[in-house]
Amino acid sequence: MAKWTAFPHAGDYDFDAASVKKNWARLHAGDSEPLPPDAKVLAAWVLFHNGEFQKAAEAGLKAGGAGITVANKATCIYANYLEKKEKTKLDLFMEVAGRAEAQAAAEPKNANAWYWQAYALGRYSQGISVAKALAQGLGGKVKAALEQTIKLQPKHADAHIALGSFHAEVIDKVGSLIGGMTYGAKKDTGLKLFQEALKLNPGSAIAMIEYANGMVMLEGDKKMKEATRLYEQAAASKPLDAMERLDVEMAKAELED
Repeated sequence: MAKWTAFPHAGDYDFDAASVKKNWARLHAGDSEPLPPDAKVLAAWVLFHNGEFQKAAEAGLKAGGAGITVANKATCIYANYLEKKEKTKLDLFMEVAGRAEAQAAAEPKNANAWYWQAYALGRYSQGISVAKALAQGLGGKVKAALEQTIKLQPKHADAHIALGSFHAEVIDKVGSLIGGMTYGAKKDTGLKLFQEALKLNPGSAIAMIEYANGMVMLEGDKKMKEATRLYEQAAASKPLDAMERLDVEMAKAELED
């Protein structure tokens, strides 16, 4: 494994097994991942929450079982926020998509196996262009995996966000008529999914960011003021761990542009 770019705020988060356990419900309000009984998997999560993404991925793979989910999340968050090379980023997303697909085949009731497959394919699709991804049939795969996630875990806030983004991106790229007929993408459904995500995880900076983006895609510039307000709210929120810090920093960077 090539050396990954370090988390820019290394040392700002100092979780251990006890504090991750104590804050578990809040740390995993987005992905509804159950607290692992396996100490090795928990140790991988400690690395993740502290921003040691490469070590978390390696420890998760080594632990196996529920550790695969840690590896998939750590790899996706790293690729999305910190990897500079486009090709490496896309390769990492495809690596997770393959691993999560195998995990879902082995454990069909594991909501996050479906979720990380969808997330990785969704980010990969954005990287190669949504239009190209739709032509390759990736849209249907992303949508089905996210719907399966929500079916298995109705309180999965992050899956609601991602599915809302799916509806918004498709309509943005191909229009509501083709989007609806060919891909089942609907404006009202998209907006409802974002709102539901914020209900499930009210403090989530990423939910605010994606809702703002989706709102502008679906409703146009008339929603710019509301979208900016959501970005400001995201930028002002207090991150509990390394991943949330990356979301907050992204909101701040967007507002400065």
